[in-house]
Amino acid sequence: MIFRALSSKTRIEMAKLLMKSDYHVSGLARALSISVPVAAKHVRILEDAELVESKIFGRTHVLRVNKEKLYEAMDAFGEEYGIEVQKGASIIEVLKEVAGVGINKMGDKEFLVSIDDEEGFYVYEVDGELPDTPINEYKMEKDGEIEIKRLIPVLKKRVKVKIKDGA
Repeated sequence: MIFRALSSKTRIEMAKLLMKSDYHVSGLARALSISVPVAAKHVRILEDAELVESKIFGRTHVLRVNKEKLYEAMDAFGEEYGIEVQKGASIIEVLKEVAGVGINKMGDKEFLVSIDDEEGFYVYEVDGELPDTPINEYKMEKDGEIEIKRLIPVLKKRVKVKIKDGA
């Protein structure tokens, strides 16, 4: 159902717009230079696939993309590896065994800096949990699954700080 919903260029463009901002159907129609009835038809298909959600404010329906559902669909394309390491190996040591993982060393610390030449900031989960231990210090003591996720910079808040002069 998800891939059928994304089989249209118009619906892909709608999803891209909704990734950036919430829209009313008429706003989407304007942004894509299509009629409101055509936009509504495409929105219904995206809603049926649970890729778009709407919030109702009186008689107005405001649309937003369901990022969880979209990311869930994309997870099917993530690569999986099976690796055997010694008990107590750090996640960095595990990742050194995976092709395409870039590790840089600064002083006595090592950092994950790229996957398949995509530089960025990455977080890791072990068995679905986000540890509070740095990646180079976390030790694998039992069988488990590591997921590495690239953080895509998204501005959520901007805080401009002014320092007062004087006491």
